[in-house]
Amino acid sequence: MTPSVNSPQRPSARGRRLTPEFLTQLRNLRIVVLHPRDADGEVLIQQLQRIGCQVQTFWPPVQDLPDNVDVVYYAIQSHETHALLNFSNFEQPPAVIAIVGYENPTIFEAMLRLGATGVLTAPLRSTGVLSSLVLTVGLTQEVRGYRKRVQRLEQKLQGINQINDAKAILMRTRGVTDAEAYKIIREQAMSKRVATEEIARAIIHANAILSG
Repeated sequence: MTPSVNSPQRPSARGRRLTPEFLTQLRNLRIVVLHPRDADGEVLIQQLQRIGCQVQTFWPPVQDLPDNVDVVYYAIQSHETHALLNFSNFEQPPAVIAIVGYENPTIFEAMLRLGATGVLTAPLRSTGVLSSLVLTVGLTQEVRGYRKRVQRLEQKLQGINQINDAKAILMRTRGVTDAEAYKIIREQAMSKRVATEEIARAIIHANAILSG
């Protein structure tokens, strides 16, 4: 049904993020800066500190980052080999913003290998730091939301497939209909107070053992 002209419109997810609450969240970000302590590095660090971010700096770049980092600024220099960052101890990898002074295939390859989702161009100016941070953090949150949705859908689809496989086993071994097979699975799940997917997996596992 089409909403009336006077009815309030629900803001989009993207619109909700660009709020005072979101800007407050920026001030609580834990940021690692992998950049030489030169003029550009000082501009970046000072601007991040003005925003209110918690900033740690390292140069030369380190592979193993401190725990609970939200954003990494990485200076990509054409004359250096850029090792991949180690995110194995992170539940969610931090966002990476590349800082580049050149545009060539080597730089682009390094950006892609690092998984950068934002770019700052040297020489740095303080006016671009907040904009890149807002866009990168917003994009990262949106992508993480999509990934969670995809993961839930994949799990749901896997559960449906397992139930269908279990029904097929019951239909073949007990000579019941599709509806009767599902009723058996559901009743077992209710009696044991578990999900139907868990009963389905048990039936599939038992069938594999007996067939083997």
